[in-house]
Amino acid sequence: MTERYTLTEIRELTLLARPMLRGQAMAYNRDVKIYLHWTAGHYGQHFKEYHIGIDDKGRYSLATEDFSDTLSHTWKRNTGAIGIALECAYGAGSQSLGDEPPTKAQIEAVARLVAVMTEVLNIPIDKAHVLTHGEAANNEDGDYSCHLPYAWWNDGYGDGDTRGDLEYLETDESPSYNPYATDGSRGGDVLRGKANWYRNTYPDGVYRKFD
Repeated sequence: MTERYTLTEIRELTLLARPMLRGQAMAYNRDVKIYLHWTAGHYGQHFKEYHIGIDDKGRYSLATEDFSDTLSHTWKRNTGAIGIALECAYGAGSQSLGDEPPTKAQIEAVARLVAVMTEVLNIPIDKAHVLTHGEAANNEDGDYSCHLPYAWWNDGYGDGDTRGDLEYLETDESPSYNPYATDGSRGGDVLRGKANWYRNTYPDGVYRKFD
């Protein structure tokens, strides 16, 4: 049986990893970052590349209890960063997220998780610090030192090996693929908006409310 973790437990592990994460990020002249993914696998299917996985019921599992471990979640951006993955989106593409799209439980769970972890790491919930893999692949944090763009909609390498994780969620707030949207409907905008809402609504600790 996969061990499940609470927000309180993840908060404590983030505190322990914070000094090392900061040192790792500073060595690359950047802040600690959080990258949000889907696994492109099945509900409940775990992958060791991500520090934290979230199943379709919104439950958290860990690949490691040391969040300063450098895992291979976001190409050329792994050092000093935490990778979080929604376990979903098997067969996803720009036209459809398949039969296993992100669930409401997953979406709310990742937003609460980001609220908790960013508070501990003392970083804002903005696109410079919290990005979907699609946004990171497109260098939307303004860091062009890592790689050329390799987003679904911007293939700088021209090899077709692109990423669009969480660019849309197939929800009322983020109904369809539109990477040029400016109305807040892109997946990353929705997730950051929810995370900021949780962090601002529960200043005494999201983990206290939802554990």
